[in-house]
Amino acid sequence: MNRISAADIQKVCVIGAGTMGSGIAAQCANAGLDVLLLDIKTGGDANAVAERALKRISKSDPPLLMKASNIERISVGNIEDDLDQAGQCDWICEAIVERLDIKRTLYANLLPHLKETALVSSNTSTIPISLLMEDSPRELRERFCITHFFNPVRYMRLLELVRGEETRNDVIEALADFNDRMLGKGVVQCADTPGFLGNRVGVFALQAAVHEAVELGLKIEEADALFGRPMGIPKTGAFGLYDLIGLDLMGDVVRSLNSILEQGDPFHEVGGENRIVNEHVARGFTGNKGDGGFYREMDGEKQAWDLLSMEWRPREKELPRLAIRGEKEGIAALIEGDDRLSRFAWRVLARILTYSANLVPEVTRSPQDIDDAMKLGYNWVSGPFEMIDEIGSAGFVKRLELEGWDIPEFLRNNADKRFYDVEGGELKVRHWDGDLHPVNLPENVVRFHMKRRSLSPVVENESASLFHLEDGIRLVEFHTKANALDSDCMAIVREAAKNPGPGIIVHNDAQHFSAGVNLERFLELIEAENWEGIDAFLADFQQAVEALLYCEAPVIGAPSGLAIGGGFEVLAHCDKVVAHANSVLGLVEASVGLVPGGGGVKETYWRWYQASNDWAVAARNTFNQIGYAQTASSPDEAVPFKYFLEDRDAQVMNRDRLIAGSREALVALSEKYSPRKRPVFRLAGADIHQELVKFLEQGRDKGHFFDHDVAVATEIAGIVTGGDQAQDEDVSERDMFARERAAFIRLAKTPQTHTRIHSLLRNGVSIRN
Repeated sequence: MNRISAADIQKVCVIGAGTMGSGIAAQCANAGLDVLLLDIKTGGDANAVAERALKRISKSDPPLLMKASNIERISVGNIEDDLDQAGQCDWICEAIVERLDIKRTLYANLLPHLKETALVSSNTSTIPISLLMEDSPRELRERFCITHFFNPVRYMRLLELVRGEETRNDVIEALADFNDRMLGKGVVQCADTPGFLGNRVGVFALQAAVHEAVELGLKIEEADALFGRPMGIPKTGAFGLYDLIGLDLMGDVVRSLNSILEQGDPFHEVGGENRIVNEHVARGFTGNKGDGGFYREMDGEKQAWDLLSMEWRPREKELPRLAIRGEKEGIAALIEGDDRLSRFAWRVLARILTYSANLVPEVTRSPQDIDDAMKLGYNWVSGPFEMIDEIGSAGFVKRLELEGWDIPEFLRNNADKRFYDVEGGELKVRHWDGDLHPVNLPENVVRFHMKRRSLSPVVENESASLFHLEDGIRLVEFHTKANALDSDCMAIVREAAKNPGPGIIVHNDAQHFSAGVNLERFLELIEAENWEGIDAFLADFQQAVEALLYCEAPVIGAPSGLAIGGGFEVLAHCDKVVAHANSVLGLVEASVGLVPGGGGVKETYWRWYQASNDWAVAARNTFNQIGYAQTASSPDEAVPFKYFLEDRDAQVMNRDRLIAGSREALVALSEKYSPRKRPVFRLAGADIHQELVKFLEQGRDKGHFFDHDVAVATEIAGIVTGGDQAQDEDVSERDMFARERAAFIRLAKTPQTHTRIHSLLRNGVSIRN
């Protein structure tokens, strides 16, 4: 068999059109590949199962497709009539029911059709590869492996890649490279052990939190508040995640791990049959997909299940003080006290961290593999060994000893050391042998949260930092909560623009690039009626993005996750955007009763004029787009809105390649760089203004718009037209900035805008009024 590389994978066959198979097929289509999706044959329409999967993919929320037309790349069939078509495919990924006999039968039927260079994998998470390939011919065993994706496939970054005893190296290398570059995955190569790494630790962690909450008599809101953001874990917590996954499905997962893990594994201490879960499922409370699970909404009231009274009660909204402190100060603050909540946090962390250390070296020789699995597969901010470093390994081990915990040998042997440390200017990780080794990342993959440990910021404050990278490139990093932008963020932007070196990258490695400006601060200013303060903040913001736009060197915006409102306005003033394919882009200010005040209206108006060469067309499009607070869930979807410029901007499938892609873009732009010439804008005039206002009034009369919708959109119309008495006239870019600020403040003074912002921040509810 010829050696195969990632470039040889051009067509993919996914067998199994359930949740996982559909997600894998959709992501392959997102990557531009032709996909054959097969499932069982049914009576009547033979391909009905796969056809239904196509409909689910098309209607999925959140969307599995990066643009709707990608569905056209997926063709369907069934495994009785169409298995021979798999012979045209370069990679066949099986994602059928977790039944060993059914999988083996499929492989036997598939083998005669495979071309010599085709790769075959299973998405199983429970069946060892040794059993899957038992009695299979060598020609299959050599090119077979496990590719374990996490759901939803588009958004979850982890791929666990498991080789068999006879799997060829080039097969593993090809699938690792393909899934990294084409499907955007962080690939962790795992031993063929139960649960691999992600689910082995992740399910244990979930069970530990549930177990300790019951043991200590916590309310489920208290447990989730602590086993959530304060620990760097998604805010769903343990009970919320049970509801999201499904109590019945989670029960099956736990039973499966219980059955395949050897006796003596600490999983059995927390992973036994759970009476509360079983009784809940028996009553039909299976989670979000049913009538609720541990949480539900009944007659408009949010309720929670009480673990003591075993009855429903109103859900508590207020966070425990310990959770608030932990989120601000870090996980060490969670375990300092001796109250009930502190004991919960300590016991949960002690279980998770010692369990993780138990897996070295039997399951993996590098703690990085475990940390990567939890960060990429479960969206943890820090992995278990990074948490131990944050707590302090010496103090952690000493407390374990004092309380009589079993301490894994790997943890005891390294109790006075850090698991991650900088040596020779390079970040390294401590392996099972006790020595530091370079962190293991593919070429051109950079995770900035790791990279920054070997760097010292040139300038920093509480909200942002400026770094100089090895080649002199500047990198601006925001690091507020949700990267909400404030004056300190913009001070770092201005500082970078003063001395841009060969170029600037605006990037961070958080879940979201930026959720917009700090609305909490705006609410304070509104309630204080400090209109001068609002104007000063907006002027400061505008000056910062203007400095970015007209500095001496090119600027690249490199977002992932949310890049909306003020976050998008920063990107709009960059020379080029290199975006992760899952970036959400847009201007959303109208939804809270405001208009973009940082150049968002100006830049949208200018982009639409560049596309149409017609100021009236540009005014209408800007009005509609910003008035409806349009967003796009991918760069592809952002193209029609001009949020993403197809002929200028670029996207990458793997967010870990944003910095490498940005570097390449800077080099290309630097060859003949000069900032854009300051544009002259023309206001569209009174006729267009009257047309737009008439549209709003008619919409209000028909019940399509609320009064404040009309007020906000009228201000947007006024910015780009000049108002109902305006003549067509030329204005400067700074005039456009001033028009935005004035409109923003007029709206900020209205009680309706105050109500919208207050409702969103205090109640988590976006309203129209």
